[in-house]
Amino acid sequence: MNLRRPATMLSLILLSISILSGFAFQNNVFAASSSGMEVSLTAAEGSTTISLSGTSSITNQAISVVVTGPLFGNIISIAQMTPDANGNFMTDIKLGGEVWKQDGTYTVAIRQGNGGPLYSMTFPVVVTGGTTQATSVSESTMKLSGSGIVSMEERGLTMTADAVPGAITIGISGQTDRMTDVSIVVISPLGNIVSIAQITPNADGSFMTDFQTSSALWKQNGDYTIKASQGTDAFHEATVTVEVIDGVVIPEFGTIALMVLAVAIISIIAVSAKSRLRVIPKY
Repeated sequence: MNLRRPATMLSLILLSISILSGFAFQNNVFAASSSGMEVSLTAAEGSTTISLSGTSSITNQAISVVVTGPLFGNIISIAQMTPDANGNFMTDIKLGGEVWKQDGTYTVAIRQGNGGPLYSMTFPVVVTGGTTQATSVSESTMKLSGSGIVSMEERGLTMTADAVPGAITIGISGQTDRMTDVSIVVISPLGNIVSIAQITPNADGSFMTDFQTSSALWKQNGDYTIKASQGTDAFHEATVTVEVIDGVVIPEFGTIALMVLAVAIISIIAVSAKSRLRVIPKY
């Protein structure tokens, strides 16, 4: 028995090495077959420089950068860069002159490809008084052939609703990778707009606000839909629903939860009763 243990341990070690080697080889294959583009845009608070960096699976085609202003979408700046042999690229956009004097959200568009661009991304940057607001956004379309996304930065807008059952206040909180204002619309069960809010995210992208359900606009019983958005792309839209009855918040799936609880209690009682019957000794 003692002689077999070292041999068994050696077999297990060799097997582990083989498995790990297989995973490493598999990861290398995945990395070699990835395609797409990843781009990050950053700007410091009060800066006059917007920095772009990224990676593209296409190394033999130039990448164009077009900046449009907040007023009528007029073109502010145009630049072009070529990825290096590894697909990496970077550039800085300098603010200055009369074309950057308009306060608002400037759009930085990245495109690569001949004909209808293979890769296309847009990023918002808020400029006030000729300098940038703190901005850090990223986007990725890196994919594997037939295997889905392998690298995707956390991005977009998320939102949650927090309300105590029986309360008349609904707390909304969320996170976004854009510094532009978040528009929130509350829609009643009948499709009417109950409330509208516009929130400026904090420097870390977080935002929050409260809605009061005590007004006459909230008297319709049913599910109220709360929609948050920044622009029109799907990554920057979020929706939650809150049930309100008689102007107060009802726990999500409250009725269903009570029914499930009731069925569970009845089942437990029934099983317990059968178990007791089975364990009664026979004489």
